[in-house]
Amino acid sequence: MRIYLDHNATTRLRPEARQALLESLEALGGNPSSLHASGRAARQMLDEARERTAAALKVHEDEVVFTSGGTESNNLAILGSVRAAGAGAGLATTAIEHSSVLGPARQLEREGHALWIVGVDRLARPDPDALGAALSDPRCALVSMMAANNEVGVCLPLDELLRARERLARRVLLHVDAVQALGRVELGLRARSIDLASFSAHKVGGPVGVGVLFRRKGVALEPLMFGGEQENGLRPGTENVAAIAAASVAIECAAREQTEFAARASRLARDFWGELRLHLPHLELLGPPLDDALRLPGTLNVLARGADGKVLVMRLDLEGLECSAGSACASGSIEPSHVLRALGLSDDDARAGVRLSIGRATTWRELQQSVDILGRTLGRADANSGDAVSL
Repeated sequence: MRIYLDHNATTRLRPEARQALLESLEALGGNPSSLHASGRAARQMLDEARERTAAALKVHEDEVVFTSGGTESNNLAILGSVRAAGAGAGLATTAIEHSSVLGPARQLEREGHALWIVGVDRLARPDPDALGAALSDPRCALVSMMAANNEVGVCLPLDELLRARERLARRVLLHVDAVQALGRVELGLRARSIDLASFSAHKVGGPVGVGVLFRRKGVALEPLMFGGEQENGLRPGTENVAAIAAASVAIECAAREQTEFAARASRLARDFWGELRLHLPHLELLGPPLDDALRLPGTLNVLARGADGKVLVMRLDLEGLECSAGSACASGSIEPSHVLRALGLSDDDARAGVRLSIGRATTWRELQQSVDILGRTLGRADANSGDAVSL
């Protein structure tokens, strides 16, 4: 039996989403931009998916833009809003953001826009003074901060950022990368006056290739692509209606189950870490403590000093345990995790972090078996490697 503890990378397709996908594929026969009956039927399916998604996110349907995934949503939010703000505009973000945020941020810097990358402490909390200084600069038009970090499982202090923004005499847009937060923590897009937020369906049991960008009414965005008026002119090209319909069902389910899942995942993670500490006392937990209010439910990043995280992941895979070293988008890289380096770890230690992420189907028995597999694998690595694993 294989054990899957890489749910922050992707999740299995939910049965409800699979059913919606199959039914949609069977029913579809037209382009949603066509005016004939088949086109109108496809348009109705797309509209219903937009309504379902908006209801799950507690926003207006006109504020929902469908994209190809979280990466495109992040790029559209960041590049689109800062470019729309003009040549003198800049943006601030943190050093532990996903590459799909840091990448477009660096691109804007190359285009001549100001960029502030705020450092974090060992618990992955942004430096409040540096963040305040960036916000206070009149060039700062956008702050992009993830709701929850995909590697170390910290929820970033959005409320502190919002209070700092309220003290300004001008409006600074806030973009939130909420890819890891959906179905785990309450976002309150309207209550918090968040302007832009990115989501990805496959993180919550939807199909790969569908993302959502929430754009508050009135927020100006420049499109990244041209040649069609789909998605209010922000995302040209014929929509993948069947996948979008399935994604909307998955997002609806994740939102409905959020409270129950968060409580269960938090409990499993605490008990799992307790067993790991008992059997592997020299492992270190990265990020905030598991009982911290800013801890993302169900995510553990453990440091095995002296180990190579990617080698360890491959050895664990041979034993039947599937997990990751850092972000899945960077798993093929030999570079140390930029997130762990931002926490102050050395390059060697930043290569030694292993992420274990819990999903809705994860069982306590699987976690107990994972403790045994980790113990055997780390012990064998210690015995067979010239660079001993410090356990």
